[in-house]
Amino acid sequence: MKFAIPITGGKLADHFGHCENIAFIKVDENKIKNKEVQKPPPHKTGVLPQWLHENGVNIVIAHGMGRNALGLLGKKGIKVITGICDLVPEDLVMSYLADKLKKGANICDH
Repeated sequence: MKFAIPITGGKLADHFGHCENIAFIKVDENKIKNKEVQKPPPHKTGVLPQWLHENGVNIVIAHGMGRNALGLLGKKGIKVITGICDLVPEDLVMSYLADKLKKGANICDH
C-alpha cells in the first residue's frame, strides 16, 4: 500500500494542491517500509491526480481538497481521506492503519 500526504513545513498541508512537497509512504504488513519526499509538479487541473496515479499511490490523506481533485483521484481508483488535522506523515499513516484517524470537515470549498 502506498500513501501520499501533501506537506508544508514537514506537516500536513492545509490544501492539497498548494503543498510544498508530497510525502510518499510505503506500507507492508501494517509497518512503514519507506518514506520519500518529492516536490510535486506545478499546480494545474488534473496534474497531481495523474502524477500520484503514475507513482502507484493507493491512498491520499489530506486536510483540504477541491471537488475536482477528489473526483479525478476517485476515477484513478485512489482513496481520499480529507478533513484531517495537521500531524506528521508517519503519524497519520499509523493512525490510519490503527483505524484511529480522526476525520473532520474538508476545508476546501472549490
